[in-house]
Amino acid sequence: MHTSSHRMTTRSPVPAILGGLAAGAVVAVALLLGASSGGSEPLISGSVLSAFGLGWGLMAWLSTRFSAQPQAWMAVPAMFLGAIGLVLMVFQPGPAAMDVLSWIWPPALAILGVWMIVQVRRHLRGRGRWLVVPVTVTLLVFAVGGAVATVSAATGSGASAASGQMVDVGGRRLYLECSGSGSPTVVLQAGLGESSAYWGRIAPGVAASTTVCAYDRAGHGRSDEVGPQDGIALAVDLHTLLVQAGLTGPYVLVGHSSGGNYVRVFAERYPDEVAGMVLLDAQPADAFIALPDYPTTYQYLLRAATLSPSLARIGLLGPTFGVTADQSTPAAGRAARDELLALPAALRQAQALTSLGDRPLIVVSAGTGQQAGWLDAQDELPHLSTNSTHRVDEAATHASLITGDGAAASTQAILDLVASLRSGTALR
Repeated sequence: MHTSSHRMTTRSPVPAILGGLAAGAVVAVALLLGASSGGSEPLISGSVLSAFGLGWGLMAWLSTRFSAQPQAWMAVPAMFLGAIGLVLMVFQPGPAAMDVLSWIWPPALAILGVWMIVQVRRHLRGRGRWLVVPVTVTLLVFAVGGAVATVSAATGSGASAASGQMVDVGGRRLYLECSGSGSPTVVLQAGLGESSAYWGRIAPGVAASTTVCAYDRAGHGRSDEVGPQDGIALAVDLHTLLVQAGLTGPYVLVGHSSGGNYVRVFAERYPDEVAGMVLLDAQPADAFIALPDYPTTYQYLLRAATLSPSLARIGLLGPTFGVTADQSTPAAGRAARDELLALPAALRQAQALTSLGDRPLIVVSAGTGQQAGWLDAQDELPHLSTNSTHRVDEAATHASLITGDGAAASTQAILDLVASLRSGTALR
């Protein structure tokens, strides 16, 4: 009995620490892939905090029960993380409350992290210290990242310079930026998760010939949030925006990627207000069927978007996914998540537009880096109009048609369609 007790009290705390860390990580992943999958920011963040609170609690119990270096102090971060996680999961505060809390938790977490480092130095020796210190430093990094993200979001330091206007569309505002003069007015509809800033290489070239307008959909850029919107809701928003801004139609609609489906829904709902259309590597409305890899891609994107608000809250959205500063705020993360949630409905609604009649349509496709089935689906788009043409830029990628060298081909397509409308001649 004496020998057994001696062995118990001289055992290293390393197995207890490894077990607790592993358990916390496993539970966090299980929650993110299971019960919390697709949930709100409080549910996602709360799940992770609760899981790691459990992990710290296990480390405290196991080290006290089975090692010669009891780490009872680990119960403090266990209670701190676990309690906050449970509160977030149960009450699920809204965006405004989460924004207020973002001023509180970074300094609180920083204080906890410093206290934990002091406890490690006092109570933990050997290899166990090198397991706990990196985790504790990570908490401090999250605290600093959270503080920077909060200040940046509050001061708008990540936003690009604005030259447009905020337009009321019924109790909330959308950002609209127009340049140039003359008619027809060209309306630019950005792809998934993008804002008006996306058109910086195209709008100036179009403005030299006619009026061109880009805007931020609800929740994106400077526009107010509203939650998930399907294609019809987006079309109504855009129609209201154009009317309130005093821009008269019919319009030339330009849609890139998923924006191509949004302009199709607009054309189906407001056919008399559409003079023509330019589709820039537009996502096929039947993407879930026409693109064999898209269902899997969509699930990946949705999981990533679900994590976006939480990652933005600790300043890691930009470094993780390589998005711009404008897209790295919690609000932008929520907007991207909401847009993905509503995308299947928008695609179904876009399929309702089967014909533009003889209104001009130019389809521009990128020839490089496309997923299976994409180019075949692009070949079907010109059939929407009896007056259409299809151009393939072999050197362009999906993104470079807007932000790279391919932007020249996109700009020219828009100008060609405007010239066709003005001259009354068919496209060539």
